[in-house]
Amino acid sequence: MIQKRLMLFWKNLLLTGLVLSSFHGFGQDLEKELTNTNPGHEKVFATFKDTKLINGHTNETIHKNELEFKVDHRFGDIAGSNGGLKQFFGLDNSTDVRIGFDYGLTDRLSIGLARAKGATNVQQLYEGSIKYRLLEQTTDDYIPVAVTLFGSNTIAAVKASDDPAAATAYHKFSDRMNFVSQVILARKFNSNFSFSLTPTYVHKNFTAFRDQNDLFAIGAGARAKISKRMAIVVDYFLPFRNKEDKAYLEQTSGVKFYNPLGVGLEIETGGHVFHLNFTNAAAIEEMQYISQTTSSWLKGQYRWGFSIARRFSFNKNKKEKI
Repeated sequence: MIQKRLMLFWKNLLLTGLVLSSFHGFGQDLEKELTNTNPGHEKVFATFKDTKLINGHTNETIHKNELEFKVDHRFGDIAGSNGGLKQFFGLDNSTDVRIGFDYGLTDRLSIGLARAKGATNVQQLYEGSIKYRLLEQTTDDYIPVAVTLFGSNTIAAVKASDDPAAATAYHKFSDRMNFVSQVILARKFNSNFSFSLTPTYVHKNFTAFRDQNDLFAIGAGARAKISKRMAIVVDYFLPFRNKEDKAYLEQTSGVKFYNPLGVGLEIETGGHVFHLNFTNAAAIEEMQYISQTTSSWLKGQYRWGFSIARRFSFNKNKKEKI
């Protein structure tokens, strides 16, 4: 049974990879065609310093033969009914933790595996992901924006619920699968400011009664440098929910849905990129925070979080860690 489930997981991940790889040749041909008329076009590097801002992905990928180990953490509410001094402003609680590895197959294509606690009733999450740079911005604006594709397949390992209306009332293994597809459009305006837009499609094979299986959203993110090693980062997602289903879920569950907003401080320390951030999103995985954020900034239901990334190079001609 375990082998069958693993095969199904890899089958779905491989399918996602094949879809993205089909863009590989197209992307290279398109970029070659665009730049052939003037070979002097130079690519823009380091639009963002990390593969993620706070909640959302950037256009950046892992370089070839490099491995990135990353830990993301979200604490409890700083204020509101579940925060304050009795919970030491959220530090006594952990809403979500994610540990992941990403590896660069090429400079443009990277794959990842991760395990996350999960911040809703859908917990014990295993994620496989793939990310591909379709187009890269050029310094003379011949290609004005970078275009990166991202896809993930997340599986919930939590025990199935006996409540038929619950989000975890799984009947078969495929019910536990969730998919995210994103097109990340990014532009580096100058050495101090970068901006991105991220049209997103989330599909869940199984949801709570009257929740949406398919959800479209758009994300926006920005990075503004304030010193050589530090920058302010911010990202925001706007999901397009069905109003009737949203009202029904809010009435029956007694909670409201909000749009995830994160602000933070990015600190680059050579081999590390450290993020100290605040966000109303309790979850870290895209399939959860885009559709299931139920915390409000205005009610003090935002939390402290951080991410630490460390890269290791396996390039034979580059022995030092970067």
